[in-house]
Amino acid sequence: MKREYFSSFKQERRTGESRSGSCTALVDARFLIWLAQQNANGAVGESINRQGLIGLLSHAMAQAGLDVDLRRVYWYTDRADGMVLDDQIVRWVQSHDVDGGASMLRALGQDLTELAHQHACDHVLIATDDERFLSDIDAAQLCGVSVHLLADESARNMPQMMRSDPGWGRVLSQADRRVVVNAQFLAEMLQGKLPAGLSIAPTASVENLEEVRQIITEVITAWWQDEPEDLREDLRDALQVSRGVPQEVDRQLLLRMRQRLTRALSLNEKKLLREVLRSVVFGSASAGNPAATSSDFPVDIDG
Repeated sequence: MKREYFSSFKQERRTGESRSGSCTALVDARFLIWLAQQNANGAVGESINRQGLIGLLSHAMAQAGLDVDLRRVYWYTDRADGMVLDDQIVRWVQSHDVDGGASMLRALGQDLTELAHQHACDHVLIATDDERFLSDIDAAQLCGVSVHLLADESARNMPQMMRSDPGWGRVLSQADRRVVVNAQFLAEMLQGKLPAGLSIAPTASVENLEEVRQIITEVITAWWQDEPEDLREDLRDALQVSRGVPQEVDRQLLLRMRQRLTRALSLNEKKLLREVLRSVVFGSASAGNPAATSSDFPVDIDG
C-alpha cells in the first residue's frame, strides 16, 4: 500500500510557541460589546459593525502565538444588523434579559460540541464569559481541539483576575490560550470607524502583494527542489484528490514564510501561498509531461 504523505514527512522543529491550523470562532455579541466597553476611551453604544471582525480576531490570535487560518465566525445575537458577510454565520438567540443567556449557552455549546466531535477544525476561539461553558470547553479539549478564550488586558494578570472575578477567572484558566484584544480598537470596529473590509494585521515589511507572491514562489520552489521524488509524488497525489493542502506541508511552508518575512501571513497571503504551491507542484510535474498543466487541477481557494 502506498504510504500516506505525512507518514514520512519530516516535521519542522517546533521550538517556539507558535501554533498553526484551522480555526472557527464562536462569538457572543453581547459579551463582545461588554468587552469593548472595558477601558475604552469614550462611550461605546450597542450598535455593531462586523466588517472588520475576522481581521481583528486574526490579529489578536497572531499576537497570542496562534498562526491560524480563521475560516468562519459564528455570531450569536438577538439583534438584526442587516449585514450579510462572507465567512460569518448568524445564530439567533433570545435576549439575555429574557432567559439569562440560556439559549445562547445552548446554541454555542451545541456548535462547540459538534465541531469537536466532527474534528472540523484544530482551534476554536470563544468570546464569552459564561462560566457554564466550562464543561463544554473541557469536553472539546478532550476531543483534541485547542480552545482559546477572547479577553481584555486584565487577563494578563491571572492571579489578580482570580481574586477580582473568580468566575471569569475560572473560564479563562480553562483556555489553552487567552487571546487579548485591545478594547479601544474593538470599540472602534464595532462602531464602524474602521474602513469596510479592512484586514487588520501586523505591519508588513513587504506590502505589495506581487512582491509577496515572488517571495512565496522563491520559498516554495527552494523547498520543492529539496524534497525527494517519492515525497513529491505523494504530495501530487494528495493535491489531486483534495482541494486542501496536507496539514504538515501547510504548517512547514507557513513557518518558512514567517521566518522569511518576520511576520505571519495574512489570510489572502495564505490563500496565495496555497495557489503558488499547486502551481509549483503541478508545473514541475508538467515539465516531464506536456499534456499535464496546472490548469488541469483545481485551485485551492477555500483556505
